[in-house]
Amino acid sequence: QVQLVEAGGGLVQAGGSLRLSCTASGRTFSSYAMGWFRQAPGEDRKFVAGISNSGGSTYYPDSVKGRFTISRDNAKNTMYLQMNSLKPEDTAVYYCARSVGSSWASEYVYWGQGTQVTVSS
Repeated sequence: QVQLVEAGGGLVQAGGSLRLSCTASGRTFSSYAMGWFRQAPGEDRKFVAGISNSGGSTYYPDSVKGRFTISRDNAKNTMYLQMNSLKPEDTAVYYCARSVGSSWASEYVYWGQGTQVTVSS
């Protein structure tokens, strides 16, 4: 069973930065794409960043492009999300997820417990 543990959430002022991390159990981390999603109260969960298994391909929606950077360290079984220039609308619970394929566009089936990010204005 895959276990994903997020860390790094918290409260930050608008314009500030946070770095989230996600550490995965198991020996197959480098075989699968990973992603970050977020869910604000009353809204659907949304995809905010994806990275291929090798780290060579990434994806961001327009809402975070240029502000968020996803990366991974396969030797440490860990994925990161560097979030800069944070806005109040970035406030949400952030989830890391593992896909079933090597592309960030693959289906995500394993989920972490989530970490709260709150951006004050």
